[in-house]
Amino acid sequence: MTDAEAVEAAGATGAAGAGATEAPGSAGTAGSAEAAGPAGGGSAPRRRAPAGAAVLREDVTQAIRSAVLEELAAVGYARTSIEGVARRAGVGKTAVYRRWRGKLHLVLDIVSALAVEGLPAPDTGSLETDLRLLYEFTSRALRHPVASQIIPDLQAEAARNPEIDEALRKAVRSGQESVALRILAAAVERGELRRGLDEDIALDLITGPLYWRTVILRQPRLPKSHLPTLTRATTAALKSL
Repeated sequence: MTDAEAVEAAGATGAAGAGATEAPGSAGTAGSAEAAGPAGGGSAPRRRAPAGAAVLREDVTQAIRSAVLEELAAVGYARTSIEGVARRAGVGKTAVYRRWRGKLHLVLDIVSALAVEGLPAPDTGSLETDLRLLYEFTSRALRHPVASQIIPDLQAEAARNPEIDEALRKAVRSGQESVALRILAAAVERGELRRGLDEDIALDLITGPLYWRTVILRQPRLPKSHLPTLTRATTAALKSL
């Protein structure tokens, strides 16, 4: 945490604006009560909440999350700032610092959460139709204007920042790959795929082609025949493993 961030965090309870409304009381009042000791008659002092402890409002948290995505899409990771995010969210910087230590942790947390929450797991009873739905969900998500701008930018930053690189890898594993593994496991149970197949190769076959086309080559607008053809080819390849 930088000196500026420490000042923001230390002054949280006295700050003005939307962020300040989350903190009950003031540090001075709580601290003086604690220091006063037992009241007359020797009774034990009452336990108080830590001075400056904040009650984090969910609506403020969601506003910040939305503002991060908007800021990343508008200016990219390098130019994204806590000040810009707070301004878009309509809160003070203190509200951001109560939740995240800084820009890097804020962005990584939100990207990881989106990867986990944004992708449903198809369960149609057929490997081919499961893959088709997975590709449709993924393609639709990657075509979103915000995602199409943010993902390539974060990939470029990942080449320079090991923490971003690691977080993006974990996000892919937690999201896309976890869904793909469930599809594979269901297909094995149904007898469509053999037990003991190479999962790493299978995951490459499932996740690689669509990401290559939409994220690496930056061609999110696919021909109508692309996803059905990709689904058939991937199904056949998996059955050959």
